[in-house]
Amino acid sequence: MSDLEPRLRERFTAYRVDVTTRAVGPGPDQARRTLHRRRRTRAVAVAAAAVVLVLAPVVANAALKGDRTPPVPAQSVDPTVPPTTAPPPPTPSVSQSPTSTPTADPEAPDGRISRSQLLAARLDLPAWPPALPSTCTTSNVRLATSANKNFVPLLSDLEVGHADLDGDGAEETVAVVSCRYGEASAKQVVAFDRDDSGRIVTLGRVVRTTDGVEDIRGLEVTAAGAVQVRVADLQPCCDTPSYWPQEQLRTYRFKGGRFTQTDGPTKFGKDPRLTDLRLSMTHTLVDAPGGRKLTTVFTVKNAGPVDAAQVELRGFNLGEPTGGDWSRCDPKVAAANDNNSCLLPGVPAGESRRYTFVHLVPDRSGADAMTRAFHVTHFDAQDREWRDLADKDNQVQLPGAL
Repeated sequence: MSDLEPRLRERFTAYRVDVTTRAVGPGPDQARRTLHRRRRTRAVAVAAAAVVLVLAPVVANAALKGDRTPPVPAQSVDPTVPPTTAPPPPTPSVSQSPTSTPTADPEAPDGRISRSQLLAARLDLPAWPPALPSTCTTSNVRLATSANKNFVPLLSDLEVGHADLDGDGAEETVAVVSCRYGEASAKQVVAFDRDDSGRIVTLGRVVRTTDGVEDIRGLEVTAAGAVQVRVADLQPCCDTPSYWPQEQLRTYRFKGGRFTQTDGPTKFGKDPRLTDLRLSMTHTLVDAPGGRKLTTVFTVKNAGPVDAAQVELRGFNLGEPTGGDWSRCDPKVAAANDNNSCLLPGVPAGESRRYTFVHLVPDRSGADAMTRAFHVTHFDAQDREWRDLADKDNQVQLPGAL
């Protein structure tokens, strides 16, 4: 074994040297290359992770939508700088509409009401003018039509009108109602509608008597929703001539929950057909066979502004006419009035006329003796009587009693 041991030691030594030479560790260059490779690998890994983080919501959203489109290229996911220009205006909503054009309410109740429906309903009316009888009611009213039913609310014979008054796309109804007091009647134009349950309700009052007018003589409703009312400054009754009133056409519209006048005159002025007559008188009374002779001299002045084609003197029911200007009287009128009046040729504006009348009256006063009064009245060429602008100076009295 002694000879073998040296040889074994040689072989083990040679093997150790050879293995040590082959297993030498890396030098500095190899170390730098290894570090550089590791850093590049780490950077690629980080970038890949960032791409995955950015694309994950996009891919997930596409997956939710069932979108099979390939992912967006990498450059599209890079952050971008916000634009410096103003963003485009928002797209208007389809529910927007021009404010200048009113939109009709498709749910508005139908307010077209007939005369028979108005008469059959129980109505609440606007207030009447003051000082009317208590029977001129306003609550739960059943309108009547007969003129024989006095002092209760009546539906006028004037035709009712229909139009969209309040702009809701449905029609309303306008009618004239009245209630008598004394010899005249209070009147008002009323607009009616229906509520959601179909009950007839009052939309509002258009105009009434005492609102600067004395009579309502007609109405018309236009397609545009205006109410045209024909009004007058006098309500004829009794023996008042029908041609005396002045008439005007006034227009009303529903605004702000009430009716207001939008067109036409707002008040009545002096009637241009009238003039101002003034009467004065002198007289003498002397004894005469069969009684006494009364002579009256009347002066009629026309203060204008209208010529009086004719004038009438009244109040001659005091005895037998015996002279003077009786021959100038219109005989038809004198005969019709039993010689109690005399229709004479007229007096131009700004001028005066004198008229003399002689009567034979009883020589002493009887049981029926009274103070006599005389009156002058304006007539036109058509024998129509007119009022006076200031009638307080149209009358004179004879002193004493006859």
